[in-house]
Amino acid sequence: MKFIKKHWGNILFFAFVALLIIPQTRMPIQVFVQRLISFSPSEKKVSDRETLQDYQWNLQELEDGEINFSQSEGKVTIVNFWATWCPPCVAEMPSFQKLYDSYGNKVDFYFVTSEESEKVNRFLQKNSYSLPVFLQKYEAPKQLRSQALPTTYLISKTGEIIIDEEGAADWNSKKMRALLDNLLTE
Repeated sequence: MKFIKKHWGNILFFAFVALLIIPQTRMPIQVFVQRLISFSPSEKKVSDRETLQDYQWNLQELEDGEINFSQSEGKVTIVNFWATWCPPCVAEMPSFQKLYDSYGNKVDFYFVTSEESEKVNRFLQKNSYSLPVFLQKYEAPKQLRSQALPTTYLISKTGEIIIDEEGAADWNSKKMRALLDNLLTE
């Protein structure tokens, strides 16, 4: 008993490390931590913004159809690259679902993954997500390419990339909603 009292801090630390090593407990812990540290995404400085030049990009719908990204030219658009195995991606999905529930009929949303459709469908059903998910079979336009997951782009009606965010963020924040409302009125 003296040993436990004397070393309880170390015991807790090693128990926590052990939980991070075990795959079944690692993912929920990482998702929880990511949600705690997620803030509203940041707008790019006006001087740093690029304008999307190429909207030609074929995407496969989750249920076997195909669309072209060019249908979103002239619209406010959100493109999110994600994966089911990525803790920051999973952490930001609830905020995206809330944003999509409010703006899905005003803003074009694209949740793009390279995973197998069966795995993605299981993930969406398990979490009751109704997000529009697309499978990436072709390379994205040059200005929408990133090596990091998640990466999210907010594109204005004029094609200006307003947000280029890597990592988890709170997409349902008041700041984000105000920005979308402003972009929709332009």
